[in-house]
Amino acid sequence: MTDVISLLTFPDTSKAFTAYRSTVVDVDDRSASHPRKTPRLDADSDSGSASRSRDSAKGKNVDRGGPVRIQVHGFAGGVVGSALNKAYDNLFARLSRSIRALLEKGSDQLSTTYEGVYTACRGVVCVAGRGEGLYEMLKAEIHKCVNRLAEELEKTNKEGVEWIGQFVETCAWFEGQVALLESLLTYLDRAYVLKNPSLPSIHDLAFTRFRERIFSGYFIVDKLQKGISTWVTWERNEGQVHIHRPFLKELVSHLVTHYVYDAIFERHFVEQTQEYFSKESYQMVEVEKAKAKVFLAHCNQRTNEEQGRARDVMSDGTVALVKDAAIRALFEGRLEWMAKEVFTECKGTTDLKKAYALFASVDGLPVLCREFKAYVQRTVQDIVKDASKDDEMVNRLLEFKSFADSTLKEAFVDSSTKQNNQDFAYGLIDAFTKGFKARRNKPAEQIAKHVDRLMRHGQRGVSDAAFEALLDAALALYRFTDDKDVFRTFYHRALAKRLLLERSASDDFEKAMLKKLKEKYDPEFGMGDHMFNDLALSRDIMREYHTRIRHDSSAQKLSVMVLQRSFWPFPKRTKGVDLPSSMQADLDNYTTFYKQKHQGHKLDWDHSLGTATVKARFVAGPKDLTVSLYQAIVLLIFNEETEIAYRHILEETRMDDGELRRTLQSLACANKKVLKKRPVGKDVNDNDVFYFNPEFTDPRAKVHINSIQAKETAEESQRTQSHIEGDRKHYLDAAIVRIMKAKKELSHEQLKNETIDAVKSHFVPEVSVIKQRIDGLVEQEYLRRDEEDRNLYIYVA
Repeated sequence: MTDVISLLTFPDTSKAFTAYRSTVVDVDDRSASHPRKTPRLDADSDSGSASRSRDSAKGKNVDRGGPVRIQVHGFAGGVVGSALNKAYDNLFARLSRSIRALLEKGSDQLSTTYEGVYTACRGVVCVAGRGEGLYEMLKAEIHKCVNRLAEELEKTNKEGVEWIGQFVETCAWFEGQVALLESLLTYLDRAYVLKNPSLPSIHDLAFTRFRERIFSGYFIVDKLQKGISTWVTWERNEGQVHIHRPFLKELVSHLVTHYVYDAIFERHFVEQTQEYFSKESYQMVEVEKAKAKVFLAHCNQRTNEEQGRARDVMSDGTVALVKDAAIRALFEGRLEWMAKEVFTECKGTTDLKKAYALFASVDGLPVLCREFKAYVQRTVQDIVKDASKDDEMVNRLLEFKSFADSTLKEAFVDSSTKQNNQDFAYGLIDAFTKGFKARRNKPAEQIAKHVDRLMRHGQRGVSDAAFEALLDAALALYRFTDDKDVFRTFYHRALAKRLLLERSASDDFEKAMLKKLKEKYDPEFGMGDHMFNDLALSRDIMREYHTRIRHDSSAQKLSVMVLQRSFWPFPKRTKGVDLPSSMQADLDNYTTFYKQKHQGHKLDWDHSLGTATVKARFVAGPKDLTVSLYQAIVLLIFNEETEIAYRHILEETRMDDGELRRTLQSLACANKKVLKKRPVGKDVNDNDVFYFNPEFTDPRAKVHINSIQAKETAEESQRTQSHIEGDRKHYLDAAIVRIMKAKKELSHEQLKNETIDAVKSHFVPEVSVIKQRIDGLVEQEYLRRDEEDRNLYIYVA
């Protein structure tokens, strides 16, 4: 049977009534003649075209391509009207059954095709005008459907992750059916709902009801969150991926679709993560007493696992929240403990880099920086205060400094800027500076001696750049010491010895080093220029002297260095030594020559740094012995006698007792024994007897015999320290007088601060020493105390 819609719908290819084109009759009311036909001369000659032409002439906008609306009168009542209403009722009922079938899970009773539902919706809404009734019916059916789904979820026996699987299946079915209804009931959405802005669309109507009924109730939400907790706890405990993890990924998708992801999943998951890892942290640290390194590795592993799980299952915004929650829960209350232990247990930059990243993620970098500074300072203090290993001090400091620098460069790097964290860099400098203060003067002394060893040994196969790096590393330590004058004094003495004994590896390196020290560290290092000038002048004088004496004279092998005492750091010798007559004669001749050229100059001979080459004949063959001048004087005595007692040697040489003992010890007790003594021993005693060792052997033709330097160095260091302390008193006195002369009067506190500031480029004085110097200047009447305010000093002109 043909329905109403079919009757009133023309095919797309039909021209319907417009296919009939009648003629137009032109009637002239003023004429009595019969009407006459007007022939079709153009496109507007038919009635429809003529009408459109007239409308156009009157200014009407005519849509030539639009649909033609036909209104049939007389259908509202009577038999035809009743038939139509009945047809509409049947159409509505059929549509209702179809909607009910579509919203009933597992139903296959759809009595028509999808096209039939679509067509029926158009008829009910657009033709019958029953959009409101259809909308209310749909709303009721959606409510029933959602209630049925909720009851099904509440009554099921499934638990945990399996229940989540059923929930996901329910959400997927409902969302699919709603999408299908949206497609089939398009005319309801477009022709009715769109004209009523207060009404929600089919999608919003269904999803709002689903959200209100499913996600607002305690029971379903509780089962959801319990299932989530069961899943993630299993994965964390077992360290494996749960077989039903795909359910969780789908669950997240559905929760996001219904705008409840944050409230139901994300917030609960973050809270559960915090609770879980807080308990785990307590168990590891407080109960199992795990080491910091083990705990750090565990934290890294756990955070990586959480991050990977979150990326696989959750939305992008949750990944950072979960990782942050895990780290903070693990580190809560553990930052101080971790920071203290991590530097003791983690020696590699890889572990420290991981520690830095973890501390950064919980805003714990200030704690880590503070402990890093304390660790560096403590380590430096331990090295500096270890007097038993003073000779190794600088090497140990350099090794630790290298570790600290590499840690700073590789581990303590900001992820955003890719630059070293400046707080850690400043902390490193401050820690080394404070660590050096644990033992005054000694670090500066040892740094100077270390540089001396480098300059003596030279490159030894390394490149210029590598050797320069070694020197720069040592000077980097020099920046941390306040005792600049100590370094300068010891370096000055070592430089003088290297130059006089020709032990320096390279004069070019020496001059470059002095230039660097002068320009970058201390302007007073310019004294090295005067030292090189003295040596150059001395060589010129020696060449002239050698040209004036006979070619066969023993003085042709003489080398004398004339030095200006003000530029060289050697004290005046209080006791000399008796040289062999031949040596003394050559020196006397040179003295006469020198005074002829430089009248008024006085020469003071210092033989402590002199050297000589002695030819010795042993059973194995002759050898050239390179020895100090003191060693040569002792050896030449054995040309007269083969055995000589210690007391007799002392009388012959008139050498200082301690100097003689060290000299004999180097000849008879060291590795190269060209002399022997009775009784055998390492020390030289008053009753010892020494004799020549003809059995001495050495594979080299030229043998260098070192002097015993251990005790000499200790005594020399003591003398140098005393000299430094004396110079410091003069520095302080001069600074105090200069300040008071400029200021006229100052309080004690002001004068103390001004004095420290004035001499800090040389050394940092102790407050007690400053007070002593002020009191001394008061006694010497350079200053006086105010009669009313004893804390006020006044300069005395």
